[in-house]
Order: sequence, then structure tokens, then C-alpha cells
Amino acid sequence: MPAAGFVPQKGGKEYPGNLTPFVLVTCIVAAMGGLIFGYDIGISGGVTSMESFLEEFFPSVYTKEKLDKSTNQYCKFDSMTLTLFTSSLYLAALVASLVASTVTRKLGRKLSMLLGGLLFCTGAIINGFAKNVAMLITGRILLGFGIGFANQSVPLYLSEMAPYKYRGALNIGFQLSITIGILVANVLNYFFAKIDPWGWRLSLGGAVVPALIISVGSLVLPDTPNSLIERGLHDQAIAKLRQVRGVNDVEEEFKDLVAASETSKKVEHPWRNLLERKYRPHLTIAIAIPLFQQLTGINAIMFYAPVLFKTIGFKDDASLMSAVITGGVNVLATWVSIYGVDRWGRRFLFLEGGSQMFICKIVAATFIGVKFGVSGNATNLPEWYALVVVLFICIYVSAFAWSWGPLGWLVPSEIFPLEIRSAAQSVNVSVNMFFTFIIAQIFLTMLCHLKFGLFLFFAFFVVLMSIFIYLFLPETKGVPIEEMSIIWRSHWFWGRFVREDDDATLEMGKKNGVSKHVDSI
Repeated sequence: MPAAGFVPQKGGKEYPGNLTPFVLVTCIVAAMGGLIFGYDIGISGGVTSMESFLEEFFPSVYTKEKLDKSTNQYCKFDSMTLTLFTSSLYLAALVASLVASTVTRKLGRKLSMLLGGLLFCTGAIINGFAKNVAMLITGRILLGFGIGFANQSVPLYLSEMAPYKYRGALNIGFQLSITIGILVANVLNYFFAKIDPWGWRLSLGGAVVPALIISVGSLVLPDTPNSLIERGLHDQAIAKLRQVRGVNDVEEEFKDLVAASETSKKVEHPWRNLLERKYRPHLTIAIAIPLFQQLTGINAIMFYAPVLFKTIGFKDDASLMSAVITGGVNVLATWVSIYGVDRWGRRFLFLEGGSQMFICKIVAATFIGVKFGVSGNATNLPEWYALVVVLFICIYVSAFAWSWGPLGWLVPSEIFPLEIRSAAQSVNVSVNMFFTFIIAQIFLTMLCHLKFGLFLFFAFFVVLMSIFIYLFLPETKGVPIEEMSIIWRSHWFWGRFVREDDDATLEMGKKNGVSKHVDSI
């Protein structure tokens, strides 16, 4: 038996096409949809560490953090209401992603992006002018609705628009935008924190800018050929496919896209069809990848980076600057994935990143545990000691940034057949948002109870998910998006669920339902 998960990429089709300037610019604009998600991840942790924000909305936390010296260092920010400020957004995003599936499927990817931008913009305005916790939560919920729509549609758009040879690198543009959003938010928090007592309003209200970027961008972006075919606009789809591929010879790819669309139209209940045996590999990956992505602990670091650094002894400015540093590392390391994902493959990056994250978690847990123990009585870290902690957290962030960060969005978006693509992507986003909500809601409580052991908790799951990747994820590098059934049929485990006769309907569609559309080519 070959190595677990390995699939030789032979027998698949090679569609003609180039990476045209049109496609490159289009994908860059679309990928900016990740800015809203990244900005929120970065901004919330910094705002919740600002004393003026805490004093106005969460006075009990402010008192415990600033005045009560008896509280265990690990527990100073333990407040369910405070974490609800961060986590409520992701519960709203979960709900929105389910609705976004229908919008994306029937009305196109562009409209989902536009709705996401407008909802996020509204939430940002409400948060910027918030007078009480109720307004904060309302704004966060609207932000969540916006993220739900954007995260559902942008990865699909990128996977469908990109030539298959460059699909990985272009899709990772979404993750790059997320990391840029995080970095920008961290930098703004650092400077806005010095504007007392209303700097936090600038941080929260600043989310209007990335919201406007995705809103305006969605208006100028073209539809993907897949989306046009899905809505019956075949003539436009032919013209668009020629434009995005940069060649006239698009007959074979167009035939496959139309056949997939014809098959998808026969699926009356895509949500129900997800439970069919032949889609079991897709559904498993759609659930497992986003689940494990959150159990790396990355969002716990990014959400609460300033709070975390403050908890382990950094002063206010130092904690915010440390968050800026990790944000910068996040952006730079994502370029490694853009360079290597279509060269080295998805599995290599997943497994290398997992190994690196595991080592860093163990080292960070050891250093924090030695200094603080379980009592958390130490008040400040020696400078060299603090630098070591930041260094290993940065190495951990870099590993995530070129592995589980971008690939957590790329792999699910590229493996789904058209007939279940929108529904399956909604499952992917929903699972991601649900566990993001859970981690965000309980992280500070876990930090209070597990102390430095929290890093060991996440390290355990890094091992578990690396084993899962090794055994169950086939390599998708270089496989056209409509030819993914090849890798499932060849896989040592999933081959028993996906058989060649599952493609019979697709082949019949190519023979019977496509000729009238191809005549015009």
C-alpha cells in the first residue's frame, strides 16, 4: 500500500490556460474580502486590553486587572461578558454562512461579497458609536453576518476563477488579506491606545475601511464562469472563460463545467445530498479541517494577543507591540505558502507546519510554567525571558501562517463538486465559525484554569490533526477543480466511498447536454 494519503497525479485533465493579468488583478481584488475577517481578529484583542474601554463597559474586569493585586495573574481577564464581546461575532457568522449558501448558489458570488461588506460596515459604525454593552454586541452581530457572507463566497470565487495550476497561490491571497488585516489592526491599536479615553472608538470604527473595500470591489468584479453557467448564462460564461484563461481553446473545460452544472441542477436538496455515501470524504474534510484549524489555538493567540502578553507580565505598550510583531510575522510567513503551495503541495505544508507548531507550544508552555507556575504570582518577566516567549510564539505563528491558516480555507474550497459546492462551503464556514466562537468564549476561562497547560492542551490537538492529515487527506496540488473525483477514487481509504460509476451521470451530461453550447465556440 502506498504512503497514507499519497495519490499520484496522473490521468487527470490538463486544461489550457495562462495566469493572465486580468485574472491576477481580479483575484487580488476578491481576496481583499479577507481584510474584514483579519481586521476583526486583530482589533478585538487590543481593544479589550485598553483600560479606557474596560473602565467604560467592563468595570469589574478593569478593577480586577488594575486594582486587585490578589487575583491570580492568569485570571485577571476572566469574564464571560468580556469574551462574549469577541465571540458573539462568530456565532452570527455561523448563522449567516447558512443563508449565504443559497445566495451564493442562486444569485452569484459577487452579491454575497457585497452583502458581507455592507453588513460589516453597518456593524462597524454601531461599534464606533457604542454607548453600552448592548450596542457593542449588536454591532458585533452585524459584523459577524458580514464575515459569514464574505468567508462563504470569497474562497469559492478564488478557486473558480484561478487556473488550476495557480489555484493554491491565488486562493491563499484570501489568507494573506486576513493576515494583513490582523497586522493593520494591531498597529492601529498600538497608536489609538495612546488616545485616551476614546481611542478604542477609532479602532472599532476603523472597520468601515475594509468593509468599503470589499463592497466596492464586489461591484467591479466579474462573475466566475462557474457561477454564470450555474445560472444558465452560457454565452457569457464562454466569453468569460476565454478571457480568464487567456486562450480560445476552452472547449474541454467548458464542457466539464456545463456537465457539472447540469448534474448540480438535478440535485434538489444539496444539504441532504451532503449525507450521501459518495460525498462522505468531502463532508468529513469540510468538518475536520476547520475544526482542527481552530484547535491549533491560533485564534486564541490572535484574538487575545495583547491580553495574553499582558497576562504573562508585559506592560501595556509592550503587549500591544508584541501583538504587532506577531502580526507582522503572520503576514511575511503567508508568502511562504503562496510560493510553495503549488510547488511542494498541501500535505507537505500541513505536516511541516504541524511539527513546528507542536515544538513551539511545548517550549512556550515550559517557559511560562517555569516563571509563573500555577500561582501566577510573578508580576514581570525579565526582558530576555520575555523575548524568548515572543520568539517562540512568532515561530508558532509563522508555522500556522504557511500551513493551517491558508490551507484551512484553500483545501475545502477546492474539493467540492459543483452540485454541493455552496452547501459544503457553508458547512466549512459554519464549523469554522462555531469553533471560533467556542474558543473565543472560553479561552480566558481556560487560561485561568489550565494556566500554562493551555499551550499543552492545544499541542495535543496539533499532534492529532497532523495524524489525520497524514492518513486521510490526499494531495490536491495540480488537480483541476472539476476533476477532484480522481483523488478520492485513488485514496486508500476514501476509495471505498467514491467509485467510478458515481461519475456516470457527469459523463452522460457531457454527451447529451453540452453540444448545443459548444457549437458556438
